[in-house]
Amino acid sequence: MKPFCFILLCIFTSILSLDIYAQSPNNSVHSDDSIVWVEINGNDTMLVVYLHDVYIFPPVHFKSKKQEQFYWKTVRDVKKALPYAKLIAIEINKTNRILAKLPNNKERKRYLSLYEKDVFKKYEPELKQMTLNQGKMLLKLIDRQCDQTSYEIIKNYRGIITATFWQGMARIFGSNLKSEYDASDKDKIIERVIILVENGQL
Repeated sequence: MKPFCFILLCIFTSILSLDIYAQSPNNSVHSDDSIVWVEINGNDTMLVVYLHDVYIFPPVHFKSKKQEQFYWKTVRDVKKALPYAKLIAIEINKTNRILAKLPNNKERKRYLSLYEKDVFKKYEPELKQMTLNQGKMLLKLIDRQCDQTSYEIIKNYRGIITATFWQGMARIFGSNLKSEYDASDKDKIIERVIILVENGQL
């Protein structure tokens, strides 16, 4: 197994809940599809179509072939990582609701530990297909979707010692669990790609 893949799997086991198995990034339901209905006004029948927003950006002008390749790799990496980041955000909300109902820390720890083997079994084949850059993209997008870094999520669920350990491992392989998403500056191109991908324009 790729070492970075193992780190990603450990992040997943820190933040996904048992009812994750009813979902898959490949089976997501889009809520922004067009809606069509008919309105009847007297003798007039009108077909009404609600279309989702269309975003227009200035054309991208590449200064070099290398820059163009980087852009299309970014598109590829966003398409690979974004569904997982969204899945994690959904599952964190569900998990927090479940944990809030459990009577004590012992039960919470028991609940969080039950699914680890199943998550490894389910997601190892998929995450093994991720490149290092896609793994780094996932870390950024987790911060975008969850409004907290992977490091903060692990610390909240597993404690600061575990979070520090996995941060050290990630740094060895050239990544950072504390990666933050900056849509207005350094990640402006990524945000553009995400908007176009989510809107079906890319």
